Amino acid sequence: MTMKASTRQVDGVTIVDLSGRITLGEGSVILRDTVREVVGQGNKKILLNLGDVTYIDSSGIGELVSAFTSVRNQGGELKLLNLTKKVHDLLQITKLYTVFDIRDDEAGAIKSFTK
Repeated sequence: MTMKASTRQVDGVTIVDLSGRITLGEGSVILRDTVREVVGQGNKKILLNLGDVTYIDSSGIGELVSAFTSVRNQGGELKLLNLTKKVHDLLQITKLYTVFDIRDDEAGAIKSFTK
């Protein structure tokens, strides 16, 4: 199953809807390119919706961290939304759960961005 990414704007926040597998190769490249494109357009508030992501491997985790770091370095915020149980557990095992701002509710997540 290939990964797909689509973006939409809600109240000044760019939501990236991801589905499929974030793995070495195509999946992590799609994630990297999508985040780079969104930031390149001047968007500083990014919400990654992982509700339809079925699997993330170590390179996918690395790509999430890389995306988080690059957005933060450019003065932006990146948050995660709708983690599946598998992805949630993976972030807890890797201790990254404490690094990311993780939300379960889209409306609340949008409001949580600093104005």
